[in-house]
Formats: sequence, structure tokens, C-alpha cells
Amino acid sequence: MASRSIEHLHPNLQPLCRAFLHRCEEAGLNVIITCTYRTNAEQEQLYALGRTVKSHIGPFNAKRPLGSTVTRARAGQSAHNFSVAGVPAARAFDIGVLVNGKYDAAGTHPDWQAAGKIGMALGLKWYGAPGSPFRELPHFELKST
Repeated sequence: MASRSIEHLHPNLQPLCRAFLHRCEEAGLNVIITCTYRTNAEQEQLYALGRTVKSHIGPFNAKRPLGSTVTRARAGQSAHNFSVAGVPAARAFDIGVLVNGKYDAAGTHPDWQAAGKIGMALGLKWYGAPGSPFRELPHFELKST
């Protein structure tokens, strides 16, 4: 199971993640960390979803009989797979926005945008921002190490 531990983030990202969570709380956002570090095996399992294994995300149709893909990155290509001297040091974390205690999977609640603005104000790369290479609302990443 992928880590949710802030201690499994790159040393430069740990204080930014803590500040992000603190600012979200101050803004009244109910945000949780859903993933920090992933092993290469976990990354490959996610990569298979919607490609060779049925995904938990729809739509399921003739074009996508296994549902939607979850990630574009294979093992070793994701910032979640980063380590330093064999110790987990992910360069990214994923969040979840809770609305009335439930995860907003649709990504339509305004709290996603508010969380994104907080992350960007801290200098993080947010994959929900306009101009991102692909849209992934939960993903925040170090710009550089």
C-alpha cells in the first residue's frame, strides 16, 4: 500500500506539505494526504488500471471496457517513486478533498481550486493548474530539488 507519511517526502517537500495542510485548515478546507511515496511495484499496479486491469474509475464503455486510466507514469517515472540513498523521498504528494465527510471524486467542488491556489502560493507545481501537461487535481509536486 502506498505511503501517506509526510516523512516519506523529499526533505525539501516535507515543510511545504505541512504548511500546505496548515493553510488549508486555516482556510476551512477539509483536505487529506492520500499518497506520498509509492514503490515501483505499486506504480506498475496503478499503471495497469484501465489498461490491462479493470479500473475503479469509469466510464466503462466499448472504447474503455476496463475504465479510465489512473496514471500516465510507469515505475520509476513518477515523482512518487523518488528515493535518496534507498530511503523514500517522494517529490510529490496527492490529496483528497472531503465534502461533508466524503471524497469529492468528481473534482467539481470549489475546494479543489482553493487547495490548488494554496499549493501554488507555496511554490508547488499543481497539476490542476491551467497549462499543466495533464489534469490531475490531487497531484502537487516540487518544482525542483
